[in-house]
Amino acid sequence: MNQLNRRRLLRTVLGSSAAALGVHALSPQAKAQFAKEILRDDMMLTDYRPRTPLVVPKNPVLRAKFPVIDMHTHVNAVYTRNPIPGEPLQGTPVQRIDQIVSWMDAINMKRMVNLTGGFGPELDRTMKYMVNRHPGRFVTCTIPNYKRLNDPGYPRWQAEELARAKKQGAVGLKISKTLGMYLRESGFRDTEREPQQTGPLVKIDDERFFPLWKAAGELNMPVFIHISDVDGFWRPFDKKNERWEELLRHPEVHYYGTDVPPKEELHAARNRVIKAHPNTHFILLHVGTHPENLDDVTNVLNAHPNTTVEISASLNDLGRQPKRARRFIEEFQDRVMYGTDASPNGLNAPQQYLEPEMFQCYFRWLETLDEYFDYSPADFPPQGYWKIYGIGLPDDILKKVYHNNAARVMGWETI
Repeated sequence: MNQLNRRRLLRTVLGSSAAALGVHALSPQAKAQFAKEILRDDMMLTDYRPRTPLVVPKNPVLRAKFPVIDMHTHVNAVYTRNPIPGEPLQGTPVQRIDQIVSWMDAINMKRMVNLTGGFGPELDRTMKYMVNRHPGRFVTCTIPNYKRLNDPGYPRWQAEELARAKKQGAVGLKISKTLGMYLRESGFRDTEREPQQTGPLVKIDDERFFPLWKAAGELNMPVFIHISDVDGFWRPFDKKNERWEELLRHPEVHYYGTDVPPKEELHAARNRVIKAHPNTHFILLHVGTHPENLDDVTNVLNAHPNTTVEISASLNDLGRQPKRARRFIEEFQDRVMYGTDASPNGLNAPQQYLEPEMFQCYFRWLETLDEYFDYSPADFPPQGYWKIYGIGLPDDILKKVYHNNAARVMGWETI
């Protein structure tokens, strides 16, 4: 803040104080002290950490009422970030996975679905050091290999790769927002994590991927699809954007004014793919990437019976509209699943640490009617300066969300 704006702010604040308290309410000494506090150089909006004096009931839920299947995690990131090719897994990563299993028992987490299990050798590592190490506790999906996108035989090859991934042990296909938002016709240097920055963006409903969607249905492998972000990331970076502080920390996800298509266009392309492949099941991640607009998600679910949703990384938006969120879950009680987007050490975002406290925030929201509590165990609210309210689901619906809806979609035993 420059000096002129500081002086204007000071005049505004002192003027408001005088109007509220009386023109003689502030002594010269008090005004000087107030000015010192207002203009201190080390106080920024990003430092704002309010602590509410509101007294409300607190009912933390340390253990889920029913066994939980988390349909959206990235557990294998504990050892696949910059892995050494051909090297065996040793030391801390394996110990961390073992530790995760120990507290899964404590919080009643039955199973985690790892979405980004890789392909080829990376998928083998995921199976060996995570899935097979703890049978029944973890399963994994595979991801596309975009490196060969421009090869003439890519469509058929990628479909065949999915069949090979299933033989390796993969249970589903994860499609990230790379497709539609980052993948360009120039392709990738190595994996989906290394996009080139030239050429037009590849569209979600590009027909080169149609054999892949068809193969997923034939192989009975659900497609876990994430194709956009929250609405605020497409809006101007100004005082009206409620994601202003988040975008200040992560300007790379501000798509306004870029060549990334509008969110509505991305969703329309996704919906065309879903409609064209009625025999393939699509799991719409992050409540269809539209938790701020449950009316829209309702329309998508009603139009496409081959879809379900999971609630990962959406607690902040769902929790601030408890009445609407509960009505939504009641209406689609057979098609809403538990998910968190949990990653080790918060690799994706601070609200998704792979630690018990993060899962317990979801339990509290689903099981209690508590008011005005934090949606994340992080020191600051990572997705908006607000708190959430519990929805207190009845046991019959809670059991479906926690376990049975996922078990039915994946072909596992229900409880």
